[in-house]
Amino acid sequence: MKGDIGADTPVRSLRVLHIEDSELDHELAMAHLRRGGAQVEAVRVDTEAQFREALGQPWDLILSDYNVPGFSGLKALEMLRDSGLKLPFILVSGEIGEDVAVAAMRNGAADYLLKANLARLGPAAEHAIDAFRTLRARERADRELAASRQRLSELAQHLQTSVEMERAAIAREIHDDVGGSLSALKFDLAWLGRHAPTPEIKARVDSATEMVNHALEASPRIMHNLRPAILEQGLVAALQWLANRFERRTGVVCSFRSSHDHLQLPPGVPLVAYRTAQEALTNVSKHAQATRVSIDLSLVQGVLSLEVSDNGRGLSGADLAKARSFGIRGLHERASTVGGWVDLSSGTGGTTLILSIPLDAVASPSTLGPGGPTAGDEGHEHDPSTWGEL
Repeated sequence: MKGDIGADTPVRSLRVLHIEDSELDHELAMAHLRRGGAQVEAVRVDTEAQFREALGQPWDLILSDYNVPGFSGLKALEMLRDSGLKLPFILVSGEIGEDVAVAAMRNGAADYLLKANLARLGPAAEHAIDAFRTLRARERADRELAASRQRLSELAQHLQTSVEMERAAIAREIHDDVGGSLSALKFDLAWLGRHAPTPEIKARVDSATEMVNHALEASPRIMHNLRPAILEQGLVAALQWLANRFERRTGVVCSFRSSHDHLQLPPGVPLVAYRTAQEALTNVSKHAQATRVSIDLSLVQGVLSLEVSDNGRGLSGADLAKARSFGIRGLHERASTVGGWVDLSSGTGGTTLILSIPLDAVASPSTLGPGGPTAGDEGHEHDPSTWGEL
């Protein structure tokens, strides 16, 4: 193994950088390494400048005397750590106190030996190199795992974005195509009803008209579920509407409080906050058995916080660990698309979900205050994915 402690082959060749002012002690240490079966290629240095220059070359092992005139093993260890290089470092000394040995190990030394016991140098060197080989393999695995998680997160974010785009496209088609066609059909049915030759035909036309009216009434509801047009009025108004609608639909008391009357937020943030509140309320209605829910929206020191709390039965650890609990996972991934995160706590007193989004991580600081704009939270650009009434 020459110049690469990451190889899987046994140690056969070593490049050793030795900090030692005594040529005799240097040769003795190299002899002990060779006695252990290693083919040693060594360079001896005895000054800080020489050591700094030598660090630019590839090494398998660094040996260092503790006391070198004008230099020291601990200083060399500090320089190695500051350089960012990861190499096994063994400290050797004629006399070394326990406190010095402990300090060296804490600072990254792989081992320490007394010059009177150099017979252990070969096994110590092999053990140190093996340990660093394992460390490098673990760090490489950690980097690969982190990269894999990053790719997975990016994929999840892409899927979230794709879902919202598809929702917007479907809602637009419902409004433009289905809604328009149903309206035209309603006019045609009204004409047929006025010109029906028999009461039976008129009754059938009236029945068809009733079904068309039902479809026309359902279309705005479906469009809102796909892409809430209420967000055009701003996040505060949208959450207030959502709370009122939830209370009317379920009978569960739902209060909403906000630190601001109006908020101008970076693009994407209002929809993430709205969908988070929507998902939280859906979970409350399905599982919580709550009698009271509160929604709090605040903006403090550039961090937007949305808190949804209930007084229901709470979630157990098993509930949170369910393999198919994709709703909670989806909330985490959705929050990450705008640089935010979700905290969930639950107990016998109920469940609290908190969405936190640092706005400076999404865009420049927002303009806030009661006099802020009310046309929407997503800036002044027109959002083509929202519609008016049919």
